[in-house]
Amino acid sequence: MRLQTRMRLIRLAVIAIAAPLLTLPESGKASEQVPAKQIFGGIELPSRAAPAPYGFYSKGCISGAVALPTDGPTWQAMRLSRNRRWGHPLMISLLEQLAHDAPKVGWPGLLVGDVSQPRGGPMMNGHASHQIGLDADIWLTPMPDRRLSAQEREDLPFTSMLRKDKFLTVDSRLWTPSHARLVMLAASYPQVERVFVNPAIKKKLCDTWTGDRSLLGKVRPIYGHDAHFHVRIKCPVGASGCKSQAAPPPGDGCDKSLAWWFTPEPWAKPKTDPKKPAPKPREIGISDLPKSCVAVLKAPSVPSEGEVTYSGGATPVAAYASAPVANTPAAMVAGDPADIVPAEVPIPLPRPLGQ
Repeated sequence: MRLQTRMRLIRLAVIAIAAPLLTLPESGKASEQVPAKQIFGGIELPSRAAPAPYGFYSKGCISGAVALPTDGPTWQAMRLSRNRRWGHPLMISLLEQLAHDAPKVGWPGLLVGDVSQPRGGPMMNGHASHQIGLDADIWLTPMPDRRLSAQEREDLPFTSMLRKDKFLTVDSRLWTPSHARLVMLAASYPQVERVFVNPAIKKKLCDTWTGDRSLLGKVRPIYGHDAHFHVRIKCPVGASGCKSQAAPPPGDGCDKSLAWWFTPEPWAKPKTDPKKPAPKPREIGISDLPKSCVAVLKAPSVPSEGEVTYSGGATPVAAYASAPVANTPAAMVAGDPADIVPAEVPIPLPRPLGQ
């Protein structure tokens, strides 16, 4: 049985389990019997509503999500069986813009990973964030010069940019200037708040980037993210239900906060009492999410994916986007390095819990 068929059967089973819960009043406690990730992970289509993110990137949901087309002139969506091509129109528009601009900086096209589920929310696996349609993953593998089959998009392995024989070191045989230009291009858009990368990739950029170094402050080190980078955009203007994240600290981030990642502290195992069993992690329930997420779950679905996919005849998602950026990608990558002295920023707490 192919992976796509298995995933669809799993979603149908989850829908059968979760369907009775969606008829409960907002105060109903029976929904806590099923983790929120199972309910959100079993829904195949977004709500028929205006686009609106609710909550925070790692605890929320989205109404009125739209889908990134599986293929574009300079992008291909990956892992289609996951059904995670959904996002706020501003996020989808940004992905299309990044894909359009990528060849200008020497990158042939994007392989797009997870964005969000049809109604956002917690996922069965893979992410703590990506819950409100404002996060997206871009592979650090360039798009091939042919269209991948659906099965190839499931099977193509990730390629880590790190050396296997040396701790937190970028593999110079794999990492190229085009990789650096693509990451920094993503950081150049004003609606982008953060670009998450592996600490080794951040250090490589700090050591080698000769363009506008003020953009380096948006590029944040985090666990993993050695085979892809993660783009996060700001809460849309007027989205009162969206909880913003604090702006990145001032400076380029090539300072003590980055050096911390190269110490033993962030990689040490949490201290535990051997006499006490480790507590079982508590699953996020519906009541842990914003109250609006109950309404998002109960809302009727759109008739079909095609109705809310740009290539399927919906209103072009670019219509939701902000005005074009004045600074062109070419200008961004060709600029002289700015003479910026990194500001002192607090060293982050050990073992950050989320993205």
